[in-house]
Amino acid sequence: MKPASRIRLLDAEAHAGDVSASTLILPNDADPLAYAIEIAAASRLELQFPSFTDGRAYSQAYLIRRRLGFEGDLRATGEVLVDQLLQMERTGFSSAVLSADVSMADALRQLERFPAFYQGDALREAPWRGSALE
Repeated sequence: MKPASRIRLLDAEAHAGDVSASTLILPNDADPLAYAIEIAAASRLELQFPSFTDGRAYSQAYLIRRRLGFEGDLRATGEVLVDQLLQMERTGFSSAVLSADVSMADALRQLERFPAFYQGDALREAPWRGSALE
């Protein structure tokens, strides 16, 4: 497994300007395994959070990274809140579009809150074997 990098944060304007020829948008009730061929052909997948209480996109992201081996940009859209960013990152999202009322500075501060985890996730093997300096 490759080393994980931090989730890329975008505002609505940056997201609108980030045009990709092969973007697939999956609704949060879609079964990613049923779209395996389309996912393999895409360079970016967008998974939707219609409300902060609907977490089905976390499961989709994990399946897409672990079972389907997708290595492209996996983007969270919709109602993306600061306190969800670490979980999004750990389940496989590589980018997220922040809601209009979310401060970029607050989001970046949230990502620095926990520098490491003992448990594995979609991008890191378990158990964590890094040094205290990593």
